[in-house]
Amino acid sequence: MSFIIYPAIDIRGGKCVRLFQGDYAQETVYADSSLAMAKRWVEQGAAWVHLVDLDGAKEGKPANADVIKDIARSISVPVQVGGGIRTEEQIADYLEAGVARVIVGTAAIEDEPFTQRILQKYGDKIAIGLDCRNGLVATRGWLTTTDVQATELAKRLVSYGAEMFIYTDIARDGTLTGPNVEEISALAIATGKSVIASGGVSNLDDLLVLSAHETEGVSGAIVGKALYTDAFTLAEALSRMEERESNVG
Repeated sequence: MSFIIYPAIDIRGGKCVRLFQGDYAQETVYADSSLAMAKRWVEQGAAWVHLVDLDGAKEGKPANADVIKDIARSISVPVQVGGGIRTEEQIADYLEAGVARVIVGTAAIEDEPFTQRILQKYGDKIAIGLDCRNGLVATRGWLTTTDVQATELAKRLVSYGAEMFIYTDIARDGTLTGPNVEEISALAIATGKSVIASGGVSNLDDLLVLSAHETEGVSGAIVGKALYTDAFTLAEALSRMEERESNVG
């Protein structure tokens, strides 16, 4: 297993944007074409691309599906997609279009029988998105915070067949304040499954700290704002990961 860096493309109205702490009123547009941005990340060495349908997350159904499918068909690396995916038909539609992994968030909390069914059917093509405030899961585009503890939910979903989780600390998303390493690592250890970190990565050291927990199951990091604000380049991040792996090896 090697630690994977997932450059993030958050899509709103077809454009590549970033929100601050999930606030739709605090948006920065980084590119008019999400496809062009995806191609840029591939050119710089990305092994995966992470796509989020922000409109879909808010509306509860895919809203930028055509853009996302176009990206999946047009680039040479796998993509994972989240945002408003709440039916089996939507999952099948994305997978048939070439999406490698579909992220289910709100539905995993609100409809566990559905989640159990899709995990049994699609296996590791499904990742569970756990978007959290203070360890509690938030749903519906981060607009609603539940009283569900992330770790307890994750353990239950593992019993249904979940193999991968994406942990987002909402308070750190888009803030460049560093990832919540303690909770991310704890989730990986508690579930015994793969966890991708999301939210707060601000510098190369953050990636090194996260990757040091790879043996515990922290398998990668989604990076957005740090790349878009030139805190570091994707090439620099990939080079640092290669150096780390050669040193560990």
